[in-house]
Amino acid sequence: MRVLLVASIVAGLLIGSFARAEDGPGCAVPAYLLATENALPKVAEAIKTKKRLDILVIGSGSSALAGPDGASTSYPARLEAALRETFPGVTINVRTDLRSKKTAVEAAANFGGLIEKLPQDQKPDLVIWQTGTVDAIRSVDPDDFRAALDSGLGALQKAGADVLLMNLQYNPRMETMLAVSPYNDTIRVVAQDHQIPMFDRFSIMRHWNDVGDFDLFGSAHGYGMAKRVHDCIGRSLSALVVEASRLNPAELRIQR
Repeated sequence: MRVLLVASIVAGLLIGSFARAEDGPGCAVPAYLLATENALPKVAEAIKTKKRLDILVIGSGSSALAGPDGASTSYPARLEAALRETFPGVTINVRTDLRSKKTAVEAAANFGGLIEKLPQDQKPDLVIWQTGTVDAIRSVDPDDFRAALDSGLGALQKAGADVLLMNLQYNPRMETMLAVSPYNDTIRVVAQDHQIPMFDRFSIMRHWNDVGDFDLFGSAHGYGMAKRVHDCIGRSLSALVVEASRLNPAELRIQR
């Protein structure tokens, strides 16, 4: 029952479990949460030389958004829109491979084959791997979780892509029922070990909740609010990708 209850909370979080009005405040992110020492060199090279950037988001159910316009309003789609705005003249393609209810080891089992099977013109310059929630729900041993991350990242990097890790989403109700810290800590450590950026979705969403941008504890449902959360995540993720690329978009515009 505990697992089912937690799963329902997680499933509903980015589908509409918000209480604020749709026209509420913005979703600014403190600069330190979007800073990274680790770069995305393949992203920079793709933008500068090919004028094309292909991104693959490997995620769980929280990477999608239900509803008639969900595909265009989920955070991967909003990431694509934000990057297109930042880099006009560059073709940006963000595709998704959603592995709902899969642990990290289950999701990573065929990462190498996944990239190899893609057509040459769809092979990603960047893979964003969103993980950890299902492992926390199932209480996967943190050491096994870490081994799965190491294996998955190794396969993705061997396939020739930059990789960015994204951790769990934040929900104050979920936090009282799950031991999320071991998984968030593991993701952070593994990202550093592999010298790749990490998008700290958990801390960013907790900040939005704490400052009142979103009431993530509220029980009222609103599809419009869910869309705004996805938009905020997509734009924040775009900012981290730009930061890690070490590119200056203004200079690129001058060179066109």
